[in-house]
Amino acid sequence: MAVTRATRVLSVLAAASLAFAPAVPAAAQPSTSPAPGAGMATPPPLEPDFPLPEDTGGPDRNYVQKTQCVQSSGAASLTTIPWGQEILRFDEIERFGLTGKGQKVAVIDTGVSPHDYLGDRIEGGGDYVVAAENGLKDCDGHGTEVAGIIAADPQNDEIGFRGIAPGANILSIRQSSGNYEFQEENSNEKPLKAGNLSTLAQAIIRAANQGATVINMSVDSCRPTSAGGIFPAEQQVQAALRYAVEEKDVVVVASAGNLPEGDCTQQNSPDPLNPTWLVIPPWFSDYVLSVAAVQRDGAVATFSLNGPWVSVAAPGTEIISLDPANTSSLANRSVNEKGQPQPIQGTSFASPYVAGLAALVREQYPELTAKQVMNRIKTTAAHPAANGGHDNLVGYGMINPIAALTTFIPSEEGIARDKAVEVPFKMPPQYERDWTPMKVAMIGSGGGVGLLLLTLFVVRTVRRNRREPEDTSPRHRF
Repeated sequence: MAVTRATRVLSVLAAASLAFAPAVPAAAQPSTSPAPGAGMATPPPLEPDFPLPEDTGGPDRNYVQKTQCVQSSGAASLTTIPWGQEILRFDEIERFGLTGKGQKVAVIDTGVSPHDYLGDRIEGGGDYVVAAENGLKDCDGHGTEVAGIIAADPQNDEIGFRGIAPGANILSIRQSSGNYEFQEENSNEKPLKAGNLSTLAQAIIRAANQGATVINMSVDSCRPTSAGGIFPAEQQVQAALRYAVEEKDVVVVASAGNLPEGDCTQQNSPDPLNPTWLVIPPWFSDYVLSVAAVQRDGAVATFSLNGPWVSVAAPGTEIISLDPANTSSLANRSVNEKGQPQPIQGTSFASPYVAGLAALVREQYPELTAKQVMNRIKTTAAHPAANGGHDNLVGYGMINPIAALTTFIPSEEGIARDKAVEVPFKMPPQYERDWTPMKVAMIGSGGGVGLLLLTLFVVRTVRRNRREPEDTSPRHRF
């Protein structure tokens, strides 16, 4: 089993990055601005009749491979149990007998290459880079690693790694690639990498229409809020998400974004109402569980992009997953474009932990809607010490799979939340002390003292009067 893999362009530190520029002519100006005073923390609501983008089912341009695909180093065997599995208590999940069986998790990413540890549980769902490959070729290596965290099943006790939902099916849709480019002939402009918001919206619709119960998107577009309100291509993604969640009942999970990410080079503003960067699709938090990355010591990973739309957190460092270039190996290292080895890390790899958990919850509670599943995952997370149990760094906190699979949530049983009851508060009436007992006591005491004094006076007088008179007659002397 290979410990490392090599890639010449795509660093797995970042999620597959999408172009910010919307791919429609009307994108020169934002179509809608946020409500006055609302800041940019939440997007403007979508009109009820906003049309779904048309799914072409193929690339929007003629992309050409410009960089060699990932290669396996074929190093030593890798049997270590990842720390993420230990902290999420995979061994206890097994006791429930839940594997995600019967759930179809769509991986919208750089494709997923067939792998022994996925077996026959992978199917192609479409390709917006090279149509003929149908999502089953991963030149970048990113999507295969994501899929492994969700559903890998080595079926070998000597191997510590496995996916959180090892019985789930994977629907692979290749939507982006850092190794494929498009450039107009005789143009001096920078080549376009494969993948943009328009094809992302189409891929979401495609996944929903092909029966996905969960969608994982470790792909993001990041741009400054100073660019203006919501753009048409962003609205296409918003419409696709609304369709997937509200009409097709799909749980949608996305990475929260990394630094650097697209046009975003610095950490986001801590002000929950006024972010400096917008990350798509996490911005549409009504429809998306966006996932921050946490490192082994429990701290938020320095590369994890903060924002008011962050929903929960999951392990995102020191990742072990499938080797995308060797069907029987694992990988825990990648090689960047400078030839330097580096650990596999990013919110890209925190997101699939949550997508896999969503598959387990759907298996355990098949009657729950997509939004109820999302609420259950947020409600049972380890909330940070913040107002409302939510902050910009980890959202509602690190996911807790055992709690998500066992906790009783009243709203799911139709039990309404307790309502605040106005209880009238009145000060007790002023206490008017009754001095009568004190007066009686004082008078009685005074009378008693007076009587005692009178008695003593009388006794003394009587005693004096009873004394014999002094003999004053003259004495005779002899």
